[in-house]
Amino acid sequence: MKLIGSTTSPYVRRIRILLGEEPHEFVNLDIYGEGRDELRKTNPTLKIPVLEDEGQEIYDSRIIARYISAKQGRDPLTWDQQNQLTLIDGANDSAVIMLLSERSGIDTGQDLMFYNLQRERILTTLRTLAAMVDDGHFDDWDYPSMCLYCLVDWLDFRSLVEWTGIESLLSFRDRHQDEPWVARTDPRG
Repeated sequence: MKLIGSTTSPYVRRIRILLGEEPHEFVNLDIYGEGRDELRKTNPTLKIPVLEDEGQEIYDSRIIARYISAKQGRDPLTWDQQNQLTLIDGANDSAVIMLLSERSGIDTGQDLMFYNLQRERILTTLRTLAAMVDDGHFDDWDYPSMCLYCLVDWLDFRSLVEWTGIESLLSFRDRHQDEPWVARTDPRG
């Protein structure tokens, strides 16, 4: 198996954690620099991660996780877990939009409907996820917990949210810092 992505992507990190000790090659690309040409050859959507295995290319982290889980003989995700991933991915997608917009020189603090919607989605979703953490929905270290960990740690790494009122997400992250492959996939180093 070959996983193509970047060390700073929360979507790639979740797959790296899920793969763990599974034999694989990791190709770290600068997708906004010299790695862009390689990404064009690998994925027509120009997104990461991409998994290549036995002649099969898989383009989306949720589909990649499903593929890996099936290969590892794990049970499929429940509908509740799928909904958890939808929440996590929704907040993550909006945060990526905000970060890329800011890096493009756009003032995302403006009172514009598009950015207002992104901020609202992030805040509402994080509040919901924090309540779910408080209610024990993420007590097991499973794929949704890995995804939540990667989201929270990435938001903190990028300083994209104010944590007031949702501190339980940071506590969740801190409780899981010693899980396998978490330290080895830290985007900070």
